[in-house]
Amino acid sequence: MKRFLIFPCILSLAIGLLVGILLPINLMEETSPPALNNSPNNFPSPPGVSQPEGSSSAAVSSSPDTPDPEDNFSLLGAACAVNRCLQRQDWTTLAAYVHPERGVTFTPYSTVDPDNDLTFTSEQIKNLAQDQTIYTWGFEDGRGDPIQMTILQYFDRYVYDRDYTQVPQIGVDRIMTGGNALENLVETYPDCRFVDFSFPSADPVNDGLDWSSLKLVFLPEGEHRYLVGVVHGEWTI
Repeated sequence: MKRFLIFPCILSLAIGLLVGILLPINLMEETSPPALNNSPNNFPSPPGVSQPEGSSSAAVSSSPDTPDPEDNFSLLGAACAVNRCLQRQDWTTLAAYVHPERGVTFTPYSTVDPDNDLTFTSEQIKNLAQDQTIYTWGFEDGRGDPIQMTILQYFDRYVYDRDYTQVPQIGVDRIMTGGNALENLVETYPDCRFVDFSFPSADPVNDGLDWSSLKLVFLPEGEHRYLVGVVHGEWTI
């Protein structure tokens, strides 16, 4: 009786192996993510607003005079994309956000000085890693010495001195943290909007004297949001 059962078992095993060879199944294959609905409420959360698991979300605040939420979302999305470009040092993508005619102006401290702040074109931003020119960006707070740096050195000190994708506060058309320096961004860029990525304090022991911020200023033109200003803020004497 057992002999009669052996042959069917062997035959079934052989058929199973043959089917497995002809029709392989990849059990580890990942399924494609579902397509996103392009309505504003279905965009993925921008970096810095929805933090990685285990960290707190940033508090987003907007001025009561700002446009409707859809416009705010578009502005915030552009600002967060630029923020991520700065974090990753993706100069090519960053350059694509720079206004093609006005360029982008850099301000080392909170007070914007249109007559002396340096402005760079999109092409200069795209190739900034190769630019070894020493520029004079302004004057150091307290000491008064000229800020003489290459553009990469300036970025390290007066643009992305901290990881601004991890800020606890984000302001849309609103200054979140300030000190004794004149905050004249709104007056200097009257036709623009901005997003303020703010660290109110790095250590409570310092009583807010170590605050810093990154303000990204955009000029809306139709559906586009062009970067025209980068204003760095920090505690000053």
